[in-house]
Amino acid sequence: MSSVVKIINSRKTREIQDLQHLSKEELIERIHQLESHVTQLRNLLKPKVTLDNPKNKHSPKVFDHKRYAKRHVLLQVAYVGWDYAGFVVQEHTEKTIEAELFKALEKTRLVESRETSNYHRCGRTDKGVSSFGQAVSLDLRSNLSEGKGVFLPDGHQAKPGTTNEIAYVAILNKVLPPEIRVIAWAPVEKTLSARFDCRQRTYHYYFPKANLDIESMRIAAQQVIGEHDFRNFCKMDVGNGVVKFHRRIMDIQIEAIDNSTDSYSMMRLTLIGQAFLWHQVRCIVAILFLVGQGKEDTKVITDLLDVERNPRKPQYGMASEVPLNLFHCSYSDADCQLIYDVESLRYVISCYQTLWAENSIKTTMLREMLDNLEKLGGIKVQNQLKGLVHGIEPKTYVPLMKRQKCESLEERINAYAKRQRIEIVDSNVTSVG
Repeated sequence: MSSVVKIINSRKTREIQDLQHLSKEELIERIHQLESHVTQLRNLLKPKVTLDNPKNKHSPKVFDHKRYAKRHVLLQVAYVGWDYAGFVVQEHTEKTIEAELFKALEKTRLVESRETSNYHRCGRTDKGVSSFGQAVSLDLRSNLSEGKGVFLPDGHQAKPGTTNEIAYVAILNKVLPPEIRVIAWAPVEKTLSARFDCRQRTYHYYFPKANLDIESMRIAAQQVIGEHDFRNFCKMDVGNGVVKFHRRIMDIQIEAIDNSTDSYSMMRLTLIGQAFLWHQVRCIVAILFLVGQGKEDTKVITDLLDVERNPRKPQYGMASEVPLNLFHCSYSDADCQLIYDVESLRYVISCYQTLWAENSIKTTMLREMLDNLEKLGGIKVQNQLKGLVHGIEPKTYVPLMKRQKCESLEERINAYAKRQRIEIVDSNVTSVG
């Protein structure tokens, strides 16, 4: 049995009743008041005259990028990425490093648009990952008419006598968010690509010593050096055409950052390679953590690199993204000579010192609270790694090589090809219908 609920607006009812008792003159006065109120609202809702509105007599001329020379440059960009959705622009959010970088570039009129800037990036860092040495190459507006990387657009008239280049670093840092800073720039040849001409990339991963056997981790880590098939140390990206997983690791080191010897002392893993697969560094770190905790033998790295015997990746959680930093991107000295400005560096240091102070204070406060808790209980807990590896930790540990396996590369390729064929058939049926 259904029922109908009628909602009565008592206020509206009272207003109607009040109007019924008004005289003709009072009704006319009320109408005038309402018309005046509507006029006020329309004025408030009118679009404001913008600087780019050609009807605005006092608006400045539209900035004409064709009047200026261009210069192909490489920028070293640092960022603390913990609160960002990654480096690359994404459709569902504007909170990315790349989006903020291009906002600054367009606001300062250094580029007209991303599409016309000949833009390349070195690394695609994921959500939460930071960088000290990210590199991007692109064409920027220039004051000069000649020099390395300088070129003149069609119809541009050279202006001889100008010798001072635009202060790219200082200008951009004034409009970028505090977590993002340009460290240096370099004039480069127009053909140089930050992505394809990078000779090697260096990643840093920071973690507490906790109860880890660092020496066992170092022994295991040496096995990744050289060229290997790293399909068991990454997230396969078959959908984007990645079907080859050979990469070359040049060096890997694990060293202490401070002089402390307790479980709170901080360590740094340095990994150097020519190029990396999706999540490769975090997968390597996750396996090394298992070795350091004594859950896996040092030879587990060799077993996972042997894709003939182990073509399917065992399921395991990745290491957290927060401690990861793309620290350096290397280019030929002949191709790229970075220019550092002392005043700009001073500004960047001051900005990052503010971030350091905020986070260091939080760390110091937590450490003092932990010290007092341990004194109260007369105990020592070495669980600092909790939260640094994604996934649920089982009550009973299952060795990696005995765990459930993911699909093999061939199975993934076949599954992707099948999905593509189905989508093509579906699209054809839809178009015919």
